[in-house]
Amino acid sequence: MIPRYSRPEMARLWSPERRFRIWLDVELAAAEAMVELGEVPAEDHASLRRTFDGFEFSAADVARIEEIEKVTKHDVIAFLTFVEEKGGLPARHLHRGMTSSDVLDTTLAVQLKEATGLLLAGVDRVRAAVKKRAFEHRRTPMMGRSHGIHAEPVTFGLKLAGWYDAWGRRRAMLERAGRVAAAGKVSGAVGTFASVDPRVEAFVMRRLGLESSEGAATQVVARDRHAELFCAIAVAGATLEQEATEVRHLQRTEVREAEEPFTAGQKGSSAMPHKRNPVLSENLTGLSRLLRGYAVPALEDVALWHERDISHSSVERVIAPDATVALDFALHRFAGMIENLRVYPERMKENLELTGGLYEAQRVLLALVAKGAPRQESYLYVQRNAMKVWEEKVDFRAALKRDADVRRVLSEAEIDACFSLEHHLKHVDTIFRRVFGEEP
Repeated sequence: MIPRYSRPEMARLWSPERRFRIWLDVELAAAEAMVELGEVPAEDHASLRRTFDGFEFSAADVARIEEIEKVTKHDVIAFLTFVEEKGGLPARHLHRGMTSSDVLDTTLAVQLKEATGLLLAGVDRVRAAVKKRAFEHRRTPMMGRSHGIHAEPVTFGLKLAGWYDAWGRRRAMLERAGRVAAAGKVSGAVGTFASVDPRVEAFVMRRLGLESSEGAATQVVARDRHAELFCAIAVAGATLEQEATEVRHLQRTEVREAEEPFTAGQKGSSAMPHKRNPVLSENLTGLSRLLRGYAVPALEDVALWHERDISHSSVERVIAPDATVALDFALHRFAGMIENLRVYPERMKENLELTGGLYEAQRVLLALVAKGAPRQESYLYVQRNAMKVWEEKVDFRAALKRDADVRRVLSEAEIDACFSLEHHLKHVDTIFRRVFGEEP
């Protein structure tokens, strides 16, 4: 992922320096397990520890490994060659009975586990921001819309409560998927443990905080594990897009009920000095498209030939860092946007009053039915007066009071009783308790 859409905390996990250090951790842990099994001399392992404990790969080290790889055409062999240059003869014991996927897949599991931790922290920041603003606007009334058209009143807090609820589901999904993907293997060629004891794998996984891939592995960790995580990332992107799109709609000039922060010195257009555009939420919409795109190749990686091929490798080298970096960036961008979102209750009130109470049409319909009028006839009575509001710009309540069919059933007082904003907000607290539990 390009630096523009990267946070250093996440990007660092995918750097060559970090990747090679995890490779080394896998190799050293396997060798340590083999010491306990009597397969590697303790003094050789101790020598390796003296050389490599606390060792951090530098840019020069990465360049040297890449130089070796130009000859070997094999990244793991190039790495092992470099380690032997540094560690001397004791390094001959590294990679004993192992295959490249033991190192690569176990390292990917570590990276995905750490990446998931950062993503969950991002989700937690989003949920905290959304919750705070939801309680701030719990009873801030606004027009609810369906098909983009005025429907019935809600509150801005209720809208945000729905977002908070969604992020609870996204968190659970990411957490589970991250656990599933955090599985490595040290079972050798084609996964039979023919050349490496199963106890080595168990030791390495405990040391790295992972779980073993599965009871019957092939030469690689099954890619359905990774696909589950990339699908969870894609769904998180879809939730981001849903909520970013809502902000974009609310910021439209004709609506202007909420607005992204516009900071000092910010400029909205190179041509039009008056513009304040929803660039943050538009950016989030675009990043969400990328996140969905990464899920498809992850699903296609599941079908490998026989015990393994490497058609998944090139895919994962791109999508693993890009998907996690992009979602991490997007989560923090969205959280910052919500923390500083400008909300305009007065504009919300103006839009509520825009149709002169037309949003009470259902209440009038129900009142007619409750007094014994047939439902479909009642619907027609209410609808024809509602259409007058649209087409003739008459007052809805006054039109109802002038309608003979309506007045045969409802008195003026009963019509007036149908017009009450509080009616629509009477269960706000109930919904908040369902979403948030007790008061913050």
